[in-house]
Amino acid sequence: MSSYVTRKTPGNTEWFRHDRFGMFIHFGLYALPARHEWIKTNEFISEEKYNVYFENFHPDLFDANEWARQAKEAGMKYAVLTTKHHEGFCLFDSQYTDYKSTNTPFGRDLVREYVDAFRAAGLKIGFYYSLIDWHHPSFPIDKLHPRRRDANAAELDKGRDMRVYAEYMRNQVRELLTNYGKIDILWFDFSYPTAGANEDVQPWMQYGGCKGKEQWESEKLIALARELQPGIIIDNRADIEQDLWTPEQVQPTRWLTHEKTGELVTWEACQTFSGSWGYYRDEMTWKSPKMLVDMLINTVSLGGNLLMNVGPTARGYFDKRAQNALAAYGEWMKYNSDSIYGCTMAEPEFRAPVGTRLTQSEDGKHLYIHLQVYPFAFLEMPNLAGKIKYARFLHDHSEILYTEGGTDNWCTEGQNLTKDVVVFRLPHVKPDILTPVIDVLLK
Repeated sequence: MSSYVTRKTPGNTEWFRHDRFGMFIHFGLYALPARHEWIKTNEFISEEKYNVYFENFHPDLFDANEWARQAKEAGMKYAVLTTKHHEGFCLFDSQYTDYKSTNTPFGRDLVREYVDAFRAAGLKIGFYYSLIDWHHPSFPIDKLHPRRRDANAAELDKGRDMRVYAEYMRNQVRELLTNYGKIDILWFDFSYPTAGANEDVQPWMQYGGCKGKEQWESEKLIALARELQPGIIIDNRADIEQDLWTPEQVQPTRWLTHEKTGELVTWEACQTFSGSWGYYRDEMTWKSPKMLVDMLINTVSLGGNLLMNVGPTARGYFDKRAQNALAAYGEWMKYNSDSIYGCTMAEPEFRAPVGTRLTQSEDGKHLYIHLQVYPFAFLEMPNLAGKIKYARFLHDHSEILYTEGGTDNWCTEGQNLTKDVVVFRLPHVKPDILTPVIDVLLK
């Protein structure tokens, strides 16, 4: 059994740490301009001008079953959908706002269709809910708000009351966690309790232009969620520690730890295929299939999960670039998912050779060596001699021969390899797999 113990949390993270791989879906009005999900504030767009996207929201090719099929075929085990992003537009039929998908030409509760399809496909259900809301009339103008640079911004801000908005959030979270059955993950986003020296803060702004747990009334919000959905996983972005640490757009180099206690924590890296979360037609920094697969491997090798994002087009389908990226995951996971599901960081006694990453099954019976840089002919690994029952490639279960304490190959002769070293004999030509995996069955 794995020796790693993570910090205890209020929610049930056992299934989460087993499944390891999920789909993030960022969908909203910002898919229409197709130039970043923060377009409303990046371009200081007024409500009146932004309303053109509401009036034309009609994803006629949206098919939740197709989304679920692609997620499942990619090897993803759960999904998190933006029920409401920072723009304030809701993809569900909330009774507390008119700014929702059922009031657009589309006319449908997209969250309902998502839940039904993904649940039918056997995937766990997650809801993203933005704490920020640039549409709500009670949401105070702050350092991130689209109206922050208006000449009359201070006047526009008068009368805005966070208490009214916090109650609005609780009402909507109650709807989300009551009307759609069992929900596995609640992903809040995000808090900014302090401001940096060069940020867009003005003297007239409430709360110093920032918002944190006091403004969100996070304790009430989280208590409500846990009352309605016991065991649900909640992230830490409401400015109160919960179940999940969520590094964004970075590749951690170690297992994340609690800043005060040093305990290992449950964590999930959220990443994008390109540089944007929402659909961005002209964005060209798309990651290669090899990089995408290795990001998943790297994350699990450090005890984490990967939440990989898709931004559907305004017509509601995943564009060809996203489909190709998902297909790359699917092709690799079809043969190598055993090194991901139910796996974690390898025990400390095992040290990864240069160019490789290690994962190990929770029961300790399998050590997986991911050959991210394929070596020529031989791979040396210390601390393995006497511990192997069998070795094989994971993708086809073909045997891999090895020697212990050295090899009869002339290139390692005289190197005084220690007795604990195992030398795997590999094919000269790399198998046709983005990252081949050696499955070492341990004694």
